[in-house]
Amino acid sequence: MLDRWTMPLTQRPLKWLARRLAKTGVRPDQVTVAAFVVGMLTLPLLAMEAYGAALVAVLLNRLGDGLDGALARLTDHASDAGGFLDIGLDFVFYAAVVLGFALADPAANALAAALLLFAFIGTGTSFLAFAIMAARHALDRPRFPRKAFYYLNGLTEGTETLLALVAFCLWPAHFPLLAGLFAAACLITTATRLAGGYLTLKAMPRASE
Repeated sequence: MLDRWTMPLTQRPLKWLARRLAKTGVRPDQVTVAAFVVGMLTLPLLAMEAYGAALVAVLLNRLGDGLDGALARLTDHASDAGGFLDIGLDFVFYAAVVLGFALADPAANALAAALLLFAFIGTGTSFLAFAIMAARHALDRPRFPRKAFYYLNGLTEGTETLLALVAFCLWPAHFPLLAGLFAAACLITTATRLAGGYLTLKAMPRASE
């Protein structure tokens, strides 16, 4: 929901960083993998209840997630392979953060973590399933032209997910409540994406027509 406003604000600083990184010869896919490795540190850090360090790992991961795309566009290395790697590792990272909170305090957090993972499956599958169909019908991406996949927006997008992860780390004692609220928002996103995607594709002419 907020990405349409926050993404334009991040482009200038990301381009500035990408220009300096390009001079070192680093490739976009290397940034993607490095950001993922740093992000996965949140799992053991959260399990050890090192919430401050986990927050730093989350923020560095999200910085790398934006920087790899900016670097790819700057160096003309944007590719479907890079986009696939980026989105695939993103979903693994999100799940790892939730699992980390479940391991930190299983008695208090496990049920809320399971609910949030269930909701993540809904948002992820509805997002990716529509992207497949959008590619088949060559639908454009007017709001998010820099995305590697067709970006079917909703109530919970990248910005909201980042804010939720930050909130989890800042107020870990309230994880069950925060995770429950975010899971509800994710389920609303799933429902609206499924309905919107279905109606959009239903209105498309068949390939044989």
